[in-house]
Amino acid sequence: MKSVLLLVLSFCSYRTDGSRVRGDRYFNRSSMGGHQVDLDLDLSAVFRRVDPRFLSVTIDASLAAQERFMLLLGSQKIKFLSEALSPAFLRFGGTRQDFMVFTPQKSRQQKAGLTADESCDAVQLPWWLEQQLKQDWVQQQQILMTEELQRKYHRIQFSELTVDLLHSFSSCTGFDLIFGLNALLRTSDNSWNSSNARTLLQYCESRQYRMSWELGNEPNSYEKKAGIRVDGYQLGLDFTRLRKIMSESKLYRDTGLYGPDVGQPRDHRTDIMKGFLQSGAKAIDACTWHHYYVNGRDTSLEDFLDPEVFDTLALKINEVLETVKLESPGKSVWLGETSSAYGGGAVGLSDTFVAGFMWLDKLGLGAKLGLDVVMRQVLVGSGSYHLIDEDLNPLPDYWLSVLYKRLVGPEVLKIQAVSNFGRSKRVRMYLHCANKKSYSNGAVVLISMNLSKKPARISLPALASSSTVDAFVLQSDQPGEEGLYSRSVKLNGAVLKMVDDKTFPDLSGVRLPPAEHLQLPAYSLAFFVLVDAKATGCR
Repeated sequence: MKSVLLLVLSFCSYRTDGSRVRGDRYFNRSSMGGHQVDLDLDLSAVFRRVDPRFLSVTIDASLAAQERFMLLLGSQKIKFLSEALSPAFLRFGGTRQDFMVFTPQKSRQQKAGLTADESCDAVQLPWWLEQQLKQDWVQQQQILMTEELQRKYHRIQFSELTVDLLHSFSSCTGFDLIFGLNALLRTSDNSWNSSNARTLLQYCESRQYRMSWELGNEPNSYEKKAGIRVDGYQLGLDFTRLRKIMSESKLYRDTGLYGPDVGQPRDHRTDIMKGFLQSGAKAIDACTWHHYYVNGRDTSLEDFLDPEVFDTLALKINEVLETVKLESPGKSVWLGETSSAYGGGAVGLSDTFVAGFMWLDKLGLGAKLGLDVVMRQVLVGSGSYHLIDEDLNPLPDYWLSVLYKRLVGPEVLKIQAVSNFGRSKRVRMYLHCANKKSYSNGAVVLISMNLSKKPARISLPALASSSTVDAFVLQSDQPGEEGLYSRSVKLNGAVLKMVDDKTFPDLSGVRLPPAEHLQLPAYSLAFFVLVDAKATGCR
């Protein structure tokens, strides 16, 4: 039976580097009037394992709409920030991938002076060029957004330079590149015209570029975007054709092929997924789909904190898993593209502190329910849902992602959180083994978020309350509801900001002594590592 005695966290706590800090500076100790949440943890066994690259990222193909912007991937700052997110997949795709045509131009490639033969340290973007590209990109985003609103897309020609820069970037940062091919190149009988893809694969093989492939982006919207309708069964045949082309290559016969990157289940989208799997399931290594909670053009702060909105994800995940189970049992399922709001994100919301709640809950729920990989739209690029802003500075969701990578292992454990009012809705929690690169065997991490304006008191069961805790609590740099709109975030009371282009701020946790309760401030996200949990499932 759990004790009802309130044990307030110690005034004096310790950082993981051993230095003493004031615990009450970082954790609201007046939480007795807030939410009371009791936890039931099962530390005996792992019930799911996700891919070590579970948290992955995308670069939208819109970056290549003018090829010179691909040079931004030569920025040392972007490379440094990206390295901290590996291991991960890097998906290059999106709406404009289905308007991209590979047009070899060796003279342009040599003129740029950036080739894949050079070492990672040797390829550096000159500072003056980086500044010019950042300034020009602000205007380019407006052009891209206008095209998106009007659904007027033009053909994009890309050369070896785009491929070289992508491969160099991914290999230097530890990402596994997935390149999205154009599926709207069709023959007279509406089957896929593979000739351009063959040319691209031949070039990549000649350079010995190891990468995986996709074909098409959101085929459910082809009719709106291009006036072309492709049903799921035909799309499966197209993927089978691509797999045959790959099998003829020594380099690509065993590499990954992923698809169909259909939008979340709704109306005929479910039929596209079924038809695709009936004809193309054997061609793919994982079945991919896309998810966004809300429309970026008419959403609100309330949506970004609404547990009912969050819970819609479980319905969509279960629907996709059921479809895949029926048509192709055992096939891995990925979120091939996802963020908070579609349509490029919600301005003033998707790039602010409040977006972290949707992002962290999606990671927790996705791992729990059966997804193996979740790809965040977007690392850099157009829209309002990026991890790194136009000046190449990290946004709140970037810092959240880095901490997730450092602290959370791929092993999922069972947890149940119950409040005074039944199952906790606004205080949401998930449990994983801790990352073994950061913590010893047996440690677990409690992924926590408080969507409420009231603080919460988390009651730990006896098997966990005897452990010391490393606390990583993320809050806005501004108090109250206004702080939810901030593009800055505090970790344990200190604002996170790069020291310089290649130096992180202190990302260590606050060491807390064993206690029966943890305090979760209002509007906060947290990772509580139970260092001495001795979870048998994590050994």
